[in-house]
Amino acid sequence: MGVTTVTDVRHTVSVDGPTGSAAPDSSSALTTLFASDQGGHEQVLLCQDRASGLKAVIAIHSTALGPALGGTRFHAYASETRPEEAAVMDALNLARGMSYKNALAGLDHGGGKAVIIGDPEQIKTEELLLAYGRFVASLGGRYVTACDVGTYVADMDVVARECPWTTGRSPEAGGAGDSSVLTAYGVFQGMRASAQASWGAPTLRGRRVGIAGVGKVGHHLVAHLLEDGAEVVVTDVRAESVERVRARHPEVAAVADTDALIRSDLDVYAPCALGGALDDATVPALTARVVCGAANNQLAHPGVEKDLADRGILYAPDYVVNAGGVIQVADELHGFDFDRAKAKAAKIFDTTLAIFDRAQADGIPPAAAADRLAEQRMAEGRHA
Repeated sequence: MGVTTVTDVRHTVSVDGPTGSAAPDSSSALTTLFASDQGGHEQVLLCQDRASGLKAVIAIHSTALGPALGGTRFHAYASETRPEEAAVMDALNLARGMSYKNALAGLDHGGGKAVIIGDPEQIKTEELLLAYGRFVASLGGRYVTACDVGTYVADMDVVARECPWTTGRSPEAGGAGDSSVLTAYGVFQGMRASAQASWGAPTLRGRRVGIAGVGKVGHHLVAHLLEDGAEVVVTDVRAESVERVRARHPEVAAVADTDALIRSDLDVYAPCALGGALDDATVPALTARVVCGAANNQLAHPGVEKDLADRGILYAPDYVVNAGGVIQVADELHGFDFDRAKAKAAKIFDTTLAIFDRAQADGIPPAAAADRLAEQRMAEGRHA
C-alpha cells in the first residue's frame, strides 16, 4: 500500500516514493492547490494499493467547522493524456464545494471528498473497497466518507469494515441508508424557493421542469415534482434510467439528450448528473427561467453565474440545494433519526430564499451571495 501525501499547502510537501514528474503547467492540480484562488486545501492524499488495483484521491479542503465530510466518487476519468490529473482536479473542486455546502447546511463539518479512479462496473471489488477504507482510516477521523456517484450503500458497508469514519451505511449496519432520498427532497425545497422568488408562490404546479439525469437522485425528484403538480420531462445517458422512470410515471416525457432538453420549452432546468452542466454553450441556449438541480459544480467556470443573471435566469446554487444528502449522513454520526434529518433538510427552502435576498440586496448573482455567507461561517469557525 503506497501513498503520496500533500499536507497543509501553507507548509510542506512530503512524498513517500519516487518522484520525477515534470513541473506542472498553469492548469495542473498542483497549481490549483498552491497558487490559485481555488486552492487552500489542507491535505491531499494520493492512494495506491497494487494488490487490489486501487488508485484514489482524498482531498480535505477545510476542517474549520469540524471533521471534513463528503462522499466517495468512483469514476473512469476520460482524459486522453492524464486521467489521474483529472481525478485530482475533480477531488479538489468537490472538496472545496463540500466546505461551502456543509457551512450553509449548518453542519459542524468541514469539506472533503474522495475519488476512486476507474470504471466501477469493471474494477470494483471487495478487496479494493477494503483497501480504500484503510486509507480513509489512516486519517484518524479528519475525513468522514459517504456515497457519491458510482458508490452505494453496500459499498459503504464494506468500507466501514476497515474504517469507523464511514457514513451512508445500510440500516442493518447501523447506518441511514440511501442518502439520495433527502438529497432529492432538499433540491425540491430549493426549487420551491426558486418558484417563490420567480413567480410569487412556493409551488411548481403547472410549471414544466426538465431533469437531466434520473439516476439515484433524479428519479426521487421526479416523484416530488409530480406530486406537486409539475409537468416533467427527462433525459439520461442511460436509457434504462429513463425507462425506469417512465415505467413508474407514464406521464413523464423524455427527450433524446441534454442538448434537446435545454432547448425545449422549460420553466425550470434541473441538472442532476455530473458537473459542468452550465457553460458557454448551454447558457445561451437555455429557455428556462430557473436553474435548480442536484449536480455538484454546475458552473463550468467563473463568470457563468453572471451570464445566467444577465439573461434573467435565476440560479439556485447547487451546493445549497443539494445538501440534503450530507445532512442525512451527518445525522447518522449521532444515531440516525430520519424525521430529524428531514426537518433540517426542509430548511434548505429558507436558506435558498435568504441567498436570493442577499443577492438582490448586494447586487450580485446568487452564487456569489452563497459563497459570501459560507465564507463568513467558515471564518467564524476558525476563530471560535
